[in-house]
Formats: sequence, structure tokens, C-alpha cells
Amino acid sequence: MLTGSPAAVAKAEQSASLSGLMVAFLAFCCGAVVANLYYAQPIVELIAPQIGLSSANASLIVSLTQFGYALGLLLLVPLADLMENRRLVVGFTLAAGVTLLCAGLTHSPSMFLILSLLIGLTSVAVQILVPLAAHLAPEATRGRVVGNIMSGLLLGILLSRPLSSLLVEVFGWRGVFFSAAALMAVIAVIMATALPRRVPTHQATYPALIGSVFALARRHPVLRQRSLYQGLLFASFSLFWTLAPIELMRNHAFSQAQVAIFALVGAVGAVAAPIAGRLADAGHGRRGTLAALLLAPVSLLIAALPGSSYLWLVVCAVLLDFAVQLNMVLGQREVYAIDPHSRARLNAVYMTSIFVGGALGSLVASPLYEHFGWNLSAVTVALLPALALLMFLGRKANA
Repeated sequence: MLTGSPAAVAKAEQSASLSGLMVAFLAFCCGAVVANLYYAQPIVELIAPQIGLSSANASLIVSLTQFGYALGLLLLVPLADLMENRRLVVGFTLAAGVTLLCAGLTHSPSMFLILSLLIGLTSVAVQILVPLAAHLAPEATRGRVVGNIMSGLLLGILLSRPLSSLLVEVFGWRGVFFSAAALMAVIAVIMATALPRRVPTHQATYPALIGSVFALARRHPVLRQRSLYQGLLFASFSLFWTLAPIELMRNHAFSQAQVAIFALVGAVGAVAAPIAGRLADAGHGRRGTLAALLLAPVSLLIAALPGSSYLWLVVCAVLLDFAVQLNMVLGQREVYAIDPHSRARLNAVYMTSIFVGGALGSLVASPLYEHFGWNLSAVTVALLPALALLMFLGRKANA
């Protein structure tokens, strides 16, 4: 337990070292926990009829999970600036395991939707781990450490879909949830013994703590700007990954296994995270951001190119994932630098905007596709990162 003056605590945190093994473990934990949000995405059409949920409402499973995550980011993650971090991470991870287990057991559509919300709410442990790593990493390598850990997070997002598609063919959709619950229990036990303790120096009541989250958003333009850029990018990311499996199965005769392979290829974009960390540490954050915000709309326009080949979707998947991850890590590096003692709350603002964008993207994906088809939908989705690019260029021109 860290005791003493705030300066002494900060110095102790800065001097703490993160071994390569610990960074790899944190990256794995981030990926495993965030995967809880996406296991249902490629299999909602299997889940819905078995629990009595209509096809029209099936997408609510994914949207409610993401909304629950956004709610947890806003209301639970700030506790990491108030309470001992390891205890919070272990507690939330165990709670996520319980909700996953209950989701696998339920037969009620309303209860499953409630549990979907709770799965998202309790999976916020990942957003306590990332600021914790930033606290422990030296300033000179902080971007690299955060980038490596965030690569684990993106891999969790990307690999959760193919893993779910493969597991469902062997164990059924309930087995997917049971497997995820067991993994959460194992991770919680390891984290309870392996993670270092961190007791924050900030002292406040819970209402004051939550109020300070909004105060930070009002006070720091960089936080608002970075949150908006990434929120728009993640909305396009979520739209693409909701629609691409539908397009591949309907118009390219893909099976669940082939969709899984497609998602695996898209996971190549996760290499952006360590690259982004090194760019940030070297002082090239603005150039990297410009590259990411250019690449995202271009990739979606590539996916809208005429022709029947699914290869355009493969190219888009890799480039879009690369752009989203590149901008996310660059944004986190900039946001974390605002105030080292408020990183959990700064992260709450940043990540809440991202997953609100993702939830809204998932919510409108099916209606957009049903009304306009793939090509026009892809062009429409490209407008979101294009808007972020215009705002970034406008900010740069006024700087």
C-alpha cells in the first residue's frame, strides 16, 4: 500500500516498473474482458429465437451491452481515482463472470436484455487497468506501454467475434457465455495475486467525484476534442462490424466459420497500437492523428466500390481497424497527460464517448442496411470519420 504525501506517492508510482510479462498479462486481461461486449454480435440471430426475442429487436442485445459499458465508464470507472485499484478490478471482473453465467442460463427475453446491460456495466475493469498501467509506466515509455496494452484490447474486440462464431458451432450459444464466465473467474484469481496495489490520493464523496468528471470535460478542450474524434470513428467501426457479417452471409454466401476467418484477417489492424505508442512518445501525435482520420473514411469508401468481390471488405476491415486503433492510442496518450492524478476520470470521459458512439452505431446499423443496402450504407458511414477529420483540420487551422 502506498502511503505518504501525494508527491511521494506519485514518485513511487513513477518508479514502479512494468515487466514485459506484466504488460503482456495486462494486454491479455484487457482483451479478454472487453470481448464480453462482442461475443453476442455475430450470433444474435441464433440467440433471439431461443429466448423468444423477435428478429427486429435482436440488435438490442449488442446495443444494450455497449450502453451498459458506457454507463459503467461514466459511473464506475471514476472510482479508480478514489478506491484501491486492484480490489475494484477483481470485483468487477468477478461480477462480469456472474452476469455472463446468468445470461447463459436464462430463457426470458427481458431478463436476457437486462443481463446484457449488466454484462457491459461490469466489464469496465479494462478501463481501470489501462490508467493503472499508465501510472506505473515511466514517462518516457508510457505511450509504448499503453499502446501495447491497447493492442490487447483491440484484439479482444476483433477476436471475440470469430471466437464466438467458432464456439457456437461446438457448444451452442449458451456455451459461449459459460466459457466467458469461466475465463472471467480465472482472470480474477490471477489478478488478485499478480496486480500491484494502487491507493489513489484523491479524496472526495462519490457525488463530488462524479461531478468532477463533468468538470474535467468542461475544463479541458483537448479532452472534448479527442473524445469526439474517437466517438465518431468508433461509431463507424461498430457500424461496419455489425453490417459486414450480414453482407457476407447474405450476398457472398459466407458461413459462420468463414465470417470468423474474415474477422481474424481484420484483426491485423491491431498492429496500429504499438506503432501509435511509439509515434506519441516521439512527439508525432498530430501527424499520426491526421493519418488515422484520413485512413478511416478512405477505407470505408473502398468497401463501397462497385463489384461483387468481398475483397474490398477485407481491405476495409484491416485499414479501418488500423485507423481506429491508431487514433485511440494517440488520443489516450494526450488525454492522460492532462492530469496524472485524474487519469481514471479523464479515461471515463474519453471512453464513455467512444462506446456511446459504438452503441449508437450498432443501433442504426440494421435499419440503415435494410433501407439502403451495402454500398450506400458504407458511403454514409464514411461521413462520420470524415466529419472528425474536418474538425481536426479546423482545430489545426485555428491553432
